[in-house]
Amino acid sequence: MSQPMQSGWLDRPVDETRDHILGSVDAGITLLEYGSYACSYCRAANESIAAVRDRFGDRMRYVFRQRPIPNNDLARRAAELAERTDGDQFWETHVALMTRSETLTEDDLRAVATDLHVCQEDIETSEETRRAKERVAADEASAHASGALGTPTFFINNRRYDGPWDESSLSDAMAGTLEHRIRSAALDFASWGPSAGVLLLLTTLLALLLANSPLGSAFEAFWHQDFGFVLGDTGFQMSLRHWVNDGLLTLFFLVVGLEIKREFTVGHLASRRSAALPIAAAIGGMVAPALVYWLIIPDGPWTHGWGVPMATDTAFAIAIIAMMGTRVPVELRVFLTAAAIVDDIGSILVVAAFYSSTLHLSYLAGGLLIVGALAFLNQSKVYRALPYIVLGILLWACVHAGGLHATLAGVLLAFFIPTRPPPNLTGLVTQANVILATERHRGGHVLQHGPSLPALRALDDIHDRLESPADRVLRRVGARSTYLVLPIFALANAGVAITAEAWDGHSALLCAIMAGLILGKPIGLISASALAVWSRLAEKPDTYSWGQLGGAGALAGIGFTMSLFIAGQAFPVEADFAAAKLAVLSASVVAAFLGFGILWWASTQDGKSDIR
Repeated sequence: MSQPMQSGWLDRPVDETRDHILGSVDAGITLLEYGSYACSYCRAANESIAAVRDRFGDRMRYVFRQRPIPNNDLARRAAELAERTDGDQFWETHVALMTRSETLTEDDLRAVATDLHVCQEDIETSEETRRAKERVAADEASAHASGALGTPTFFINNRRYDGPWDESSLSDAMAGTLEHRIRSAALDFASWGPSAGVLLLLTTLLALLLANSPLGSAFEAFWHQDFGFVLGDTGFQMSLRHWVNDGLLTLFFLVVGLEIKREFTVGHLASRRSAALPIAAAIGGMVAPALVYWLIIPDGPWTHGWGVPMATDTAFAIAIIAMMGTRVPVELRVFLTAAAIVDDIGSILVVAAFYSSTLHLSYLAGGLLIVGALAFLNQSKVYRALPYIVLGILLWACVHAGGLHATLAGVLLAFFIPTRPPPNLTGLVTQANVILATERHRGGHVLQHGPSLPALRALDDIHDRLESPADRVLRRVGARSTYLVLPIFALANAGVAITAEAWDGHSALLCAIMAGLILGKPIGLISASALAVWSRLAEKPDTYSWGQLGGAGALAGIGFTMSLFIAGQAFPVEADFAAAKLAVLSASVVAAFLGFGILWWASTQDGKSDIR
């Protein structure tokens, strides 16, 4: 069976000749439901649908498509019985099946069949039954292709609606309120595969345009403004660029740490067999660029910059692979993502070990005490986020004052934010239903004003148990890291004046960084992968060729985020930092086009032999 689409859009447009439509065919708003007569949630949502029809009148039309609950014979027979009818008779049958009793029963089915003058023999053998089965099957196929995985699933003007089913929420979505439009547009953009890379590219181009415009001096001066607080004779201030690089980027490292933790526990790096190839590739992809850099700059004031070409920017690399669609196997994207995760680990260790300032042991000792407190909370199974957030802020201050790079605090915090065993979903759903049912029958019409405070607290606890604290933080912070933190980082760091003077006296530095990213990255990644496969430490999936792996190696030469970050630590002289930024940006562009070209070429090749 094919996998359901996850695009959020309706697979089969509404058809007046085959769909059941209630309302004007010229209505501007269409509410379509995939539902089942045996689904208690569909029966409950039926009241909301009636309410929004009263509100919108001729401005909306309602469409119902069948999606019987799987492996439920009563649900399927009810759907097939309804599909024997058309027009007004269908809607009368639909309402009867939805409302005749609290839950659908055999008696309901017999009663509705009697009203339709359908006998058992007709149900089993008639031509109407054959057509009804075909219509139900067609609706089920449409539901599967549209990503309607449960009932009810609503579509408003062909777009899946994933919000609450109450009248107010449905009405806001159908009316297209400003909040709903903004949220829908944001979700559409985020669900587009290359969105993160595109946003990063746009902010990078904006930074370059501003830096090379008449506003260039003012743009640079803006990032050098101090910001902080002063209390009497003491205070704490940093430039805006330092707040971005040392403060805001900590959220990025927190997300990286959580992703690393997830990959090594339940993800692509959880087993030795699945982890061996991307780990080997990442190590080769870090060592080779550093060696290339050292070969070009063996000593001198720029020797410390060997870490700049070691990093891979996951957002840009994955965005290019996503743009190529089915030309690139999913397994290759998994490989590159896993290799980038290991690459991030290496970059974090390099920054911590080689790019930290003078150490202050008293502050670092305080940081160790905070780490101990985090470990105590973790071992004590404290699952509330607030204590971890408070200690994380204190840890950031100690790490920053101690001389290590403050973003290391994000990685350490991620390690101690706890995970939990998977919840018993059936038990939690049952408990929530019991709470709401009890509230509904307590004190008359309590639910008209909302559940009681104890009930709300119990529902909050159930909601908190649905996911572990680590997963919750990753879900909430991950998108902000991708769509807010990284673009701001690019805006603050990617602006470099592209002039002939940038090359003067820096040709060796530019060549070292560019050669490390463009040549060192793919050579190291491919060589280490081939060695791991040849020595039987790892196995390459058959789904992608060595040529495609070479294209992924070229894409790994897109350094950007971490490369710019390390360059800022390695080159305190502004002119050197500007040259390094220019080299990273130039190399990343070349690596992007080179990787895209290799992947495009490799996808057209057939019958290529693989190394086993």
